[in-house]
Amino acid sequence: MTSKVLFLRNDPTATEAMLADVFTECGFGIDTFDVIAPGRDDDPTGDVAFPDPTDYDVIVPLGARWAVYDESLVNSWVGAQMAMVRQAVDAGVGVLGVCFGGQLIAQAFGGSVSRSPAPEVGWYDVLTDDEGLVPGGRWFQWHFDRWTLPPGATEIARTPDASQAFVLGTALALQFHPELDSDLLEVWLAHDRDGDAAGIGRTHDELRLQTKELSEDVGARLNTLVRGFLNRVVRAQPST
Repeated sequence: MTSKVLFLRNDPTATEAMLADVFTECGFGIDTFDVIAPGRDDDPTGDVAFPDPTDYDVIVPLGARWAVYDESLVNSWVGAQMAMVRQAVDAGVGVLGVCFGGQLIAQAFGGSVSRSPAPEVGWYDVLTDDEGLVPGGRWFQWHFDRWTLPPGATEIARTPDASQAFVLGTALALQFHPELDSDLLEVWLAHDRDGDAAGIGRTHDELRLQTKELSEDVGARLNTLVRGFLNRVVRAQPST
């Protein structure tokens, strides 16, 4: 039976991009679920009926522009997705959280998420304790919040300003964006109406050039990351 992965698109602009290619190479069938439909960007609140995570081998909560701790979201679909993530981990389903998705994992298991005094936008050097799981090097960031580790979590990687990865059960939370390619970057730059990149001192052209230069190296490290997650976080757990 083919393994199945579900990508949770928490924001219409935050798609799975390169992650889809790697999971396909690993033999997974891919499903996607639009949490916030296009056109609802200005009002992302509302109830959402999520799929049963136990129908999948892996679920991947992706990024979003909103704050995971926004009370109106927590009281609607963020709270429901947190419950889904807890159900998945309890059932031994793999959960790979990306940026907002990683913060959601932290919040779901008792960590906290709050505004960071040092936002990160652009390519940053990530230091790792485990090259075979979360390879170190330059990874793309676009976030203004950061987490504190939930109880029982093991931090894997960090920058000087934020925790970047932790493992808890069958979940791997990432603060950075391993999925980013040049096409996805163009979508984000087109939505950078508030000048977030410039506010951190990055020009759009600088981000484009760095993304192009790093794409091959990032692709190789992303492959290592996904395979390490599948082999050492998901499949290494005892069967329930």
